[in-house]
Amino acid sequence: MTARREPLSRRERPAKPALSRRWIVDTAVRILRAEGLGKVTMRRLAQELDTGPASLYVYVANTAELHAAVLDSLLGEVDLTGRDGGEGWREQLRAVVTSYTRVLFEHPQLARAALVARPTGENYLRLVERILDLLSRSGAGREQVAWGLDKLLQDATATAAEQSTREDDSAFEDDWDAMVRALHAADPATQPAINAHMPALVGGSVSDRLRWSFDVLVNGIVHTPVPGAAD
Repeated sequence: MTARREPLSRRERPAKPALSRRWIVDTAVRILRAEGLGKVTMRRLAQELDTGPASLYVYVANTAELHAAVLDSLLGEVDLTGRDGGEGWREQLRAVVTSYTRVLFEHPQLARAALVARPTGENYLRLVERILDLLSRSGAGREQVAWGLDKLLQDATATAAEQSTREDDSAFEDDWDAMVRALHAADPATQPAINAHMPALVGGSVSDRLRWSFDVLVNGIVHTPVPGAAD
């Protein structure tokens, strides 16, 4: 007869590490990299961390805050040096914004979430500080620089979200091809402007469009006063 196995006393089990916001976010990032943002839920995290969902809410208020914290963690991958751009403030700023965009390119679902996520962590603050510092070297006013930061990040985030949709959605290419065909088929008699601007409407590489968009924004930020701002 087999000897009866005694249950393991709770006191004899190895103690679980204490929960922390850092541990929760690190685990969420690991799930994101392996399975995508859709799997980064409070319930899944609780299973991964061997705890109850209610325990997580002590550290993270909701899924939106969790996604914002994940975004902030990944912003640590942004190259803030701008050394690849060159010596001038504009070239370094372009390099920083491009690095930010590429980080979002690597995480398609997160790029779309970043349109509404509001990170508040140290990596986000370092990114904001660096962009403000570089943009202020243009000689633009304080308000122009402050508002310009918002436009630069908005444009980069929207671009990454659009590109990520192209790569993540199997129907995107079909929809894109249908739109291109419709533009090419536009009647010069009724849509003369469309006809006159083809094929430029759909031309250009992603990198060329990113570069042009950056220059448009920076030139506008530097040369367009903010309404009501002091001279």
